[in-house]
Amino acid sequence: MKLVIIGGGSSYSPELISGLIARKETLAIDEIVLVDVPEGKAKLSIIEAFTKRMLKAAGIQWQVSATLDRHAALAGANYVLTQFRVGQMDARILDEAIPLTHQMIGQETNGAGGILKAFRTIQVFKGIVADMKEQCPNAWLINFTNPAGMVTEAVIKHLGWKRTVGLCNIPVGQQRAASDVLEIGHLTLRHQGMNHFHFHQVWDEAGNERTQEVIEALYGTQTKDYTVKNISNMNFNTPMLKALGLLPCDYHRYYFLEQEMLADMLEQFERGEIRAQQVKEVEQSLFEVYADETQVTKPKALEERGGAFYSEVACELVNAIENNTHQLLVVSTLNNGAVKELPADVVVETTCVITAQGPIPLTSPDLPVFARGYVQTIKAMEELTIQAAIEGSYDLAYQAFLLNPLIENGLITEELLQEMLVAHEVHLPQFEKVIQAIKAAKPQLVEKIKTLKEELHV
Repeated sequence: MKLVIIGGGSSYSPELISGLIARKETLAIDEIVLVDVPEGKAKLSIIEAFTKRMLKAAGIQWQVSATLDRHAALAGANYVLTQFRVGQMDARILDEAIPLTHQMIGQETNGAGGILKAFRTIQVFKGIVADMKEQCPNAWLINFTNPAGMVTEAVIKHLGWKRTVGLCNIPVGQQRAASDVLEIGHLTLRHQGMNHFHFHQVWDEAGNERTQEVIEALYGTQTKDYTVKNISNMNFNTPMLKALGLLPCDYHRYYFLEQEMLADMLEQFERGEIRAQQVKEVEQSLFEVYADETQVTKPKALEERGGAFYSEVACELVNAIENNTHQLLVVSTLNNGAVKELPADVVVETTCVITAQGPIPLTSPDLPVFARGYVQTIKAMEELTIQAAIEGSYDLAYQAFLLNPLIENGLITEELLQEMLVAHEVHLPQFEKVIQAIKAAKPQLVEKIKTLKEELHV
């Protein structure tokens, strides 16, 4: 088996390697190739050396190499894992900061930031899929790159790579939290919705639904913080959740507690401590550990990243496909009628049986009207975002902005869109003509973005 990791220089890579090591008895890996871009060359070299030390300490003989030549690396790959950030952490800083200058939520996968990240990332996947069609036409593409659901839908529906599965660490954390508060080792969680916007219910092994108990334990009498590290822990309206009979995604805080979350983010922004800047510091400290030649295991500090423990689902997914285990996992895949409230040809994040043929989604219970309305709105916004990214369409991008619940409607909507397009110009070749027209018509906007970048040191 040959695995290619695109974004191999990511700080998450040791998490992934650790998960593969734990499954060395069931995954017959021969070769791992770490791929990155020239801007990430130094980090890639550190991760390559650290990976080799991890494998040596585990007594494993897998061949490991690193390269900046993605096309060559993909030759003969069985699994391609994608975990990269276009524009690296500086792009995330802009995704968060620019909306905040307009008193709107700035977040890397939600709101305006999430839309722009999708634009940049889907553009890069056009090249990745083209390379895979030439070099490894039967490979599985396992995508962790955010916004994972939109990227996965773009790759399957628009770029034509059917053997694609998206994944996220959030459901893993929800499984851990439910097991912890109920003190039950094995539970079944049923998810329905989209990546970073799904709801779920909980059952025990005897078939008893335990959702209400988990809601009360997590949000009613909460004594421990189970929220992922990249989201402020603000408590949900417990009576509302009980009335729904559904547990939320951590990211629902941006929608259900929008004003409180915005106030918190603005306070951080004023102190110069937005999440992207915090993560940039965490990454720097992580790479100092990775570069330490005595280090042979992933550090505890890795859990401070928002994607901690994602290797559990990433490696289990590879294992389940490779060995046809029929394991239940929550992944992003084509709906095919599983979530009845959404079209069959869109990607949803839901509970699936994983087979050698890929995920088979389980049919979901009907969503309450409140959840159904929200899910349908977010999915429509995602579809517009994906189509805009594929075509480089300003009109569709504007419609996506108008439909996104975290973006205000009015003259400010178009102003924000134009600022973000100009800010990310270098990574948006599909929007080149649009961006040039904006710059020619609004030199004051260009100057504002230039000044903001200088203030943010990006």
